[in-house]
Amino acid sequence: MSRRPGGLIGDWAEAQRRQQQTQVIQQREAERRLLAYERDRQRTQERDANRSHRQYREAEALRRTAQIDAEVDALRGLLVAGCRTPAFRISALARPEQLEPFNPGALAHPVPMPRLDQFQQQSSGWTLGSGHRAQAEREAHARYTEAWQAASAAEAQRQQQLAAYRQQYDRWAAEQLAGVRAHNSGLTELAAALRTGDAEAAVEYFSAALYASTAWPEALPRQVAAAYDPAARQLVLDWELPGYAVVPEASAVQYLPSTDQDKVKPRRVTERRALYRDLLAQSMLLVVRELYAADEFGVLDSVVVNGFVDCHDPATGREARFFLSTVPAERSAFAGLRLEQVSAVDCLVSGLGGQLSGRPDQLTAVRPGRRPDEVGGGVVSHGGQGGGSDEDEPDLFAMDPIAFENLVAELFRAMGMEAVTTQRSGDGGVDVEALDPAPIRGGRIVVQVKRYRNTVPPTAVRDLYGTVQDKGANKGVLVTTASFGPGSYTFANGKPLELVPGADLVELLHQYGLRGRLGGGAPAQRGPEPGSGSGSGPAAPSADHNVLGMSWSGSVALDVCALVCTGNRVLSEEHFVFYNNPRTPDGSVRARAHAEPDKAALEVSFDALPEAADRLVLVAAINPDVDPHADLAGFTDAHIRLLSAGGEELGRLEVSDGRAGETALVLGSFRHRSNGDWDFVIGGKGYRGGLEDLLGEYGVEVA
Repeated sequence: MSRRPGGLIGDWAEAQRRQQQTQVIQQREAERRLLAYERDRQRTQERDANRSHRQYREAEALRRTAQIDAEVDALRGLLVAGCRTPAFRISALARPEQLEPFNPGALAHPVPMPRLDQFQQQSSGWTLGSGHRAQAEREAHARYTEAWQAASAAEAQRQQQLAAYRQQYDRWAAEQLAGVRAHNSGLTELAAALRTGDAEAAVEYFSAALYASTAWPEALPRQVAAAYDPAARQLVLDWELPGYAVVPEASAVQYLPSTDQDKVKPRRVTERRALYRDLLAQSMLLVVRELYAADEFGVLDSVVVNGFVDCHDPATGREARFFLSTVPAERSAFAGLRLEQVSAVDCLVSGLGGQLSGRPDQLTAVRPGRRPDEVGGGVVSHGGQGGGSDEDEPDLFAMDPIAFENLVAELFRAMGMEAVTTQRSGDGGVDVEALDPAPIRGGRIVVQVKRYRNTVPPTAVRDLYGTVQDKGANKGVLVTTASFGPGSYTFANGKPLELVPGADLVELLHQYGLRGRLGGGAPAQRGPEPGSGSGSGPAAPSADHNVLGMSWSGSVALDVCALVCTGNRVLSEEHFVFYNNPRTPDGSVRARAHAEPDKAALEVSFDALPEAADRLVLVAAINPDVDPHADLAGFTDAHIRLLSAGGEELGRLEVSDGRAGETALVLGSFRHRSNGDWDFVIGGKGYRGGLEDLLGEYGVEVA
């Protein structure tokens, strides 16, 4: 029996409905599984991230614990490690007779001379008649002649500057070589004086031995006051000991996952006190060991060491000195000791009959032995902040190089930093290493010391920058008894470098309670303040001068500079006027304080410019100290106001706008015409490499 059509349609609809329900169920099941998968994946990721975070924090806690353990191990093994270091010898103070070779930089390369065929080739592709060809050849020859004359003049200028630079280098080299030979000759005299038992020579030599010793970690102080008794052949000294804080207060660091924090486990007080007391005993024995090991001339029969710490007196709150140990050590008794195997405290107290504070952490003092001021004669101190009259100020020029480096290191310590002098060999161009504890501006500092009388060459600043990069330091400081030229200040600008000329050094020494003078007291040339107008040269410009007031739109911070040139070559580094060289030697061009609406200003006495000068070039460069990432895109609507000496505006000179990516710009130049006038020619050439690139084209050495 056949089914009715309506029944078939109903069956088909029911099948469709069931199929749709199945699809919905399957879709929901798929979505449920996808959500379950995503939840599982997220849990897995979170679990992995938590595991990684926990592993990192646990590893960091272990690293900090290992660092603490290493510090403690170094303190416990101070004496053993110190006994393995080489003995100091006077030969370590000798300086090699090797000087920096003559390096004229770009001046070493002759100016390329033009060739006639270069000018003839310019018309080689033309189809010309004989008359036109002859005219073109004459014009090409005229251009060649003009280019050849210009190149010849530039080459003559280069040779003149090269000869002058060579003469300057030869003078510098002769002075340096004479200084090295005088220093080495002084070492010979020092050795002879030591053999005769000279007291001053003995104190200077053994003080240098303690400062140059490699047995002392950088964290430990090096301050000594000493005197030598020739009759008793005894050296008496006060030596600074490390403070209680040198012993880590923590014993370990543990990570607590439940709170996601580190727990610092404190070291037991008894353990910390015992470790500190043992460290003091090791320090005292190591001083004696270093002195006897350095006695290559056999001038010591005994030494007396008084160990002290300088800190605030808990009773008064004032700075005070506490003697925590003293030891008299006869050579005969000390020679029989095997320091690598002794108990430092027992050896000091029982073996040598010394004294050691029972509670040095509480500044319980002992009675010191013989003091340096009880010996008679002069007491030489290193590292302290002793006073004295002006007549007692040491001459920095005459100071022994080692003593000068020690003085610079002490200056850094007085400024609140940790500082030590480096070894005499293998120091990588570093004389002093300092550590500034300031949290933001601080870090590791490498210091080079130049005891010069003439201007420090820019190559020394360049070498310091290379050392900063090689050592991974935060900053480099170049300290000298002399001065720096514009090339040095330009190269240092925007880099982690600081230049300290002689006059600034003397001022810093006096500011921090130290002593020093430059020769007979005449100040060295100081690094001038930007726009100060201070320095050598005429006291003021002539009344017949002009003021160039510079203005521009935008907030970009600029340094406006001037170069006194012959053609495109500056007469000398001193004829580059900028923030650290605010005037030329003759005072014809100088920086000055600007007045509204100007943002920078220069004074120029055009009639007083050097006879050789035919161009005054004005340039502007980004000030990297304000914004190291800025460019000249914000330098717009710029002009120069030409003012009379009385301030009357004589005219306005338009200059080009800056461009994005450029950081230095030639604004324009005043050019000396045959009729005696100085006409302004607009510039516009920009430089992406900043002031350094610009100056290189004008012969100013900045690297």
